[in-house]
Amino acid sequence: MARLWPGAPPCGLVPVLLPVFLLLLGGGGAAGGGGGGGGRVSSVYPAPVVYPHHTRQISWKPRVFLYQQFLSYDEANHLVSLARAELKRSAVADNLSGKSELSDARTSSGTFISKGKDPIVAGIEEKIAAWTFLPKENGEGIQVLRYMHGEKYEQHYDYFADNVNTNRGGHRIATVLMYLTDVAEGGETVFPLAEDLTDSGTNTSLSECAQKGVAVKPHKGDALLFFNLSPDGSKDSLSLHAGCPVIKGEKWSATKWIRVASFDKVYHPQGNCTDDNESCANWAALGECKKNPEYMVGTAALPGYCRKSCNLC
Repeated sequence: MARLWPGAPPCGLVPVLLPVFLLLLGGGGAAGGGGGGGGRVSSVYPAPVVYPHHTRQISWKPRVFLYQQFLSYDEANHLVSLARAELKRSAVADNLSGKSELSDARTSSGTFISKGKDPIVAGIEEKIAAWTFLPKENGEGIQVLRYMHGEKYEQHYDYFADNVNTNRGGHRIATVLMYLTDVAEGGETVFPLAEDLTDSGTNTSLSECAQKGVAVKPHKGDALLFFNLSPDGSKDSLSLHAGCPVIKGEKWSATKWIRVASFDKVYHPQGNCTDDNESCANWAALGECKKNPEYMVGTAALPGYCRKSCNLC
């Protein structure tokens, strides 16, 4: 990791630089609690500020980076509180049709939080954009997930195999995975095909699942950034990853998928009052028109995917 201060400054500059140095370390406050600033008692209204010295490289192939204490405890708790009452069984996208379906490969429960839902969510999204250098409009809504004992997400890619889910913003170029709780044992994120930076041998603190590749243990407030596409835009097969089974405790996480292009722009060649997914009717019956209006309904300028099933025409 690059040093913030590669050498001692000249004596005459110390009185000038010292306050700036302390400000950077403390995040602008005595408690060091600003969002992304490393403190645990931070403001719930974070500024879109990130601190590069909190990031370390986990792997270069694929590109994986860990930002320690990216979220404050307040922010993490807020995301959990928003999602707790809205959880439903997680689904996966079918490789051919692109339709969402239940699978034993993914056994968590989750829900989406609409973009900019409140000042706290908006601040987190600003911070993600500042860290990744990717436009906020390219991001999907944050998906909050809960993993109970034994629940997991088997090896998978975050880019798509079908041609349906890429209609809105293209492939998912990057993923930001934020850990909202500590996990007593298990629940690691593992990259089985990654090239380790160091040959450190077997890490006995990791679960058996996590020892099958380069892995990161979930710690409350930490965030993982990894790229699903190579710099040339091709799919990175080394980005294969999995969420290991939870052995002890409970795991909460939040995922922000970021597309190649804007996720906010929707194009409807047949007009605005259409269903663009075969599951729209089922989703509407489950109340998704009200729970997830950004995707289902949208706006006049940016219409959603299921306006017909939501009785807008």
